[in-house]
Amino acid sequence: MIELTSRIDGETFKLFYLEEKLKPLGYTIGGGWDYDHGSFDYKIDDEVGYQFLRVPFVAVDGALDTKGTTVRIQKPLLLSHKYQIGLDDHVHVGNLKASIDQFAEPQDPDAQFPEKYVDLGCSLVRELEEVLLK
Repeated sequence: MIELTSRIDGETFKLFYLEEKLKPLGYTIGGGWDYDHGSFDYKIDDEVGYQFLRVPFVAVDGALDTKGTTVRIQKPLLLSHKYQIGLDDHVHVGNLKASIDQFAEPQDPDAQFPEKYVDLGCSLVRELEEVLLK
């Protein structure tokens, strides 16, 4: 994980506004969101797992599933997730979760981020600053 310095860190926006601005640029709402925090993710590559820019945020007023919620952007991160090949090694007979969730556990959820994508991540953050801080 690499934290990136950005002028959007600490800025507040309506969540709906962020969705309108970021989704056309290729960002998706990260799968690990909760009612008080979440992230926008931009997939950079899927080389041996996947690499992405994550823009985390926290709710300032209300829950994320509430209309009109304001969120505060936190420090953008470059992340790399490396998934194991094959079946989930934590599955055992009688494991109810395994019968529902068939995805393998990450081999390394915080793998080394490839150096060749750091400049791209920095340019994506500059693009975010231009789009959001007009």
